[in-house]
Amino acid sequence: MTLDQLPLHQNATISSIDWSGLDEREARRLQELGFGEGASVSALHRGVLFWRDPIAVKIGRMTVALRKAHAAAMQVVPA
Repeated sequence: MTLDQLPLHQNATISSIDWSGLDEREARRLQELGFGEGASVSALHRGVLFWRDPIAVKIGRMTVALRKAHAAAMQVVPA
């Protein structure tokens, strides 16, 4: 399952990320924020309009807003 498909408030671990599908600068920024294999995440909220974008994701002690396309590049394993 990908991070954009993770049910709200369910904990998961990132198993892989398709870095090639992301812009280099965006990929670097996500890595700097802690997104990587083995990171624990939880989807907290999704946008209310058409594409349910952005997604608020808890990673560590931070809450980060991700575009749905970025979340779709991350494979997760529910905890």
